[in-house]
Amino acid sequence: MCRINYFCSFPAQFPEVTVNKPKTSLKRKLYDVIICLALLSVMTALVIFPQQSVKAGGDGVKLCLNVIIPSLFPFFVISSLVIELGIAAKLGRFIEPIMSKLFRVNGACSAAFVLGFIGGYPVGAKTAITLYEKGQCSKLEAERLLSFCNNSGPAFILGVVGAGVFSNSIVGLLLYLAHTAASVVIGILFRNWGDGGSYADSSGPYLMPGKNQKAPGFASAFTIAVKNAFQTTLNICGFVIFFTVIIRLLFIANIIPAVASVLGGIFSPFGFNQAAAERLLTGLIELTSGVWTLQNSAAQLTASAAMAAFMLGWAGLSIHCQALSFLCDSGLSAKTYIIGKFLHGILSAALVYFIVRLFLIEAPVSSYLAEQVTGMTGMGFFKSLILSTGCAFLLLFCLTLFSRAISSHTLTPNKTTGKKSGKSVEKSL
Repeated sequence: MCRINYFCSFPAQFPEVTVNKPKTSLKRKLYDVIICLALLSVMTALVIFPQQSVKAGGDGVKLCLNVIIPSLFPFFVISSLVIELGIAAKLGRFIEPIMSKLFRVNGACSAAFVLGFIGGYPVGAKTAITLYEKGQCSKLEAERLLSFCNNSGPAFILGVVGAGVFSNSIVGLLLYLAHTAASVVIGILFRNWGDGGSYADSSGPYLMPGKNQKAPGFASAFTIAVKNAFQTTLNICGFVIFFTVIIRLLFIANIIPAVASVLGGIFSPFGFNQAAAERLLTGLIELTSGVWTLQNSAAQLTASAAMAAFMLGWAGLSIHCQALSFLCDSGLSAKTYIIGKFLHGILSAALVYFIVRLFLIEAPVSSYLAEQVTGMTGMGFFKSLILSTGCAFLLLFCLTLFSRAISSHTLTPNKTTGKKSGKSVEKSL
């Protein structure tokens, strides 16, 4: 009995076990609420405006069939072949000094830089991520590369924007040069991103395929390239159709005009009215739709060209979603990409604005170029696909010849010493 009283008189000192429930931050709760409200609003709008939604979806499908698929699919195939066949690595050995000094990335990254300027959005981002997944660049280099390699192509800027929207080839050339120059400047600004300043720390022996890494045959590489290009193109078409419908619903629901009215009232002292705000908001969401709103604009050429330059540099939420969909499974950060595209838009707009004002470039009275571009864009799916495929394979042929010329030059034995004249990549790494 005493023993029982002894144990009962003193409370047992057992450590309390507390279960830490995961706390949901206020920021996360607010994010979830906004997403739920946005999805509910879209579903409601689709039910209330079914005919307009179907028509907008049809316009998105036509845009994919007439523009997106024939123009992007061949370049996606070529970009994959350039990497799979080892052409990017061979080109990298030649361009290594330029890429390392300017952007502090290895030479293989030049494939993403070149293809991004030729193929247009989002070929550059896809190529950069593929280089990282294939082990031809480090994570740090891929994130630096994403800040400046995803760019609009010359066909879109010179043809659609310059000739089609402004009916002025000089404006198109100016937009492309400003777009290119701004991209290079952004790459230089991000050259020190993410490390303490040592380029060697971000490099490694995995940057270039070694002799033991044999490139696959053309048949195998071509099969892989076509499969990857088809999946990528289908993904892009989904985003284009979705955002085409969203923009139409935002106009029907009077959301974009209402926001544009507020912005126009705030920035009216600077000559920024509601119509300009509507064009800018459209371009922030979807590039192609935003650029076409500048056609026959009542605004001065200086303002219209600067706005077009910003849209081309920023690229729009639709293209960002396309690029970020590639980033999901790669483990790369999207911070450099988003910041880089915003700065790209600002810098491009500033360059175009000052150059147009400095040289007093005027818009032409004739719309001949715009009519020609309209005929080109309406030439049909198969004609566009054949033309784009021919250009893409011509590019592959030129890159292959160039890479073979580089390989034969760097691997030619020196007659006097009996050694190879080129630098040993393995030794430098």
